[in-house]
Amino acid sequence: MTVKEYSDLIVGNVGKVIIGKDDAIRQIVICFLAGGHVLLEDLPGTGKTMLLRAFSKSIGGDFKRIQFTPDLLPSDLTGIHFYNQKEGDFVFRKGPVFSNVVLADEINRATPRTQSALLEAMEERQVSVDGETFPLAANFIVMGTQNPVESYGTFPLPEAQLDRFFMRLSLGYMERDQEISILGRKDAKDIISELQCVVSEADRLEALKEIENVTASEDVKAYLMDIVEATRNNAQISCGVSARGTLALFKAARIRAAISGRNYIIPEDVKKEASCVLAHRLISAPGSHVDPNKIMERILSETKVPLESV
Repeated sequence: MTVKEYSDLIVGNVGKVIIGKDDAIRQIVICFLAGGHVLLEDLPGTGKTMLLRAFSKSIGGDFKRIQFTPDLLPSDLTGIHFYNQKEGDFVFRKGPVFSNVVLADEINRATPRTQSALLEAMEERQVSVDGETFPLAANFIVMGTQNPVESYGTFPLPEAQLDRFFMRLSLGYMERDQEISILGRKDAKDIISELQCVVSEADRLEALKEIENVTASEDVKAYLMDIVEATRNNAQISCGVSARGTLALFKAARIRAAISGRNYIIPEDVKKEASCVLAHRLISAPGSHVDPNKIMERILSETKVPLESV
């Protein structure tokens, strides 16, 4: 199965539940194939949870939803050792993080201590409890959600954890005609319950092999670095994109090229992925209140795009 076929099957299946958001669904597929994690920032009721449930059903993975609250403990995520009287020994009971798709709902409502419990899982794909290390699934993805307009009682994610998220997305409202089309149809939960798995783990591994063969010219690599360096030399940004962000953008562009049916990256692939991969990694300079997304838009418009040589 090609990467394009893999993506189209998932987008088509999830699109039965979430109308008009094919681009966002495709971005999640890109993130999944890259082995990254997604931060979804949007208003309540825009379909974030339904999207992730549908995505989980489409890939045939286990799904766990964790409601983050101030009293949530790290062990509530990772699991605990408990004493089993029958066996006369301590046994590890796995937490919800031991799933394929983990929805960290309203992640910024938990304390920094609990938020940090996800760092090892997200970066190392393992969990350490009481000096013992437990591996997570290879096809593991965390999808954190945040409400961008409600900050009361929240603990903003530190820059180190934001950097662990491969990309930040927003679904936004549906178009008028799209929203009218869902009136009177089956409940989304019923549609999700009827969804079938459309891709397998073997399909994912096959797609990853194809992605490894996608190449980039020196001009395209230089264009990518021009964008990254522009974030580091901007007066409105106190801390630009790190090397982790550079690699993330390259991975995303590679997968975007493969989804487009090409085995090489073009500048447009880099440009399409730059904002959602890099914007949340930018730290505004003191006194600067400019939206990082606006800064990225300006950087992309001002960075010279290499032309195809004749």
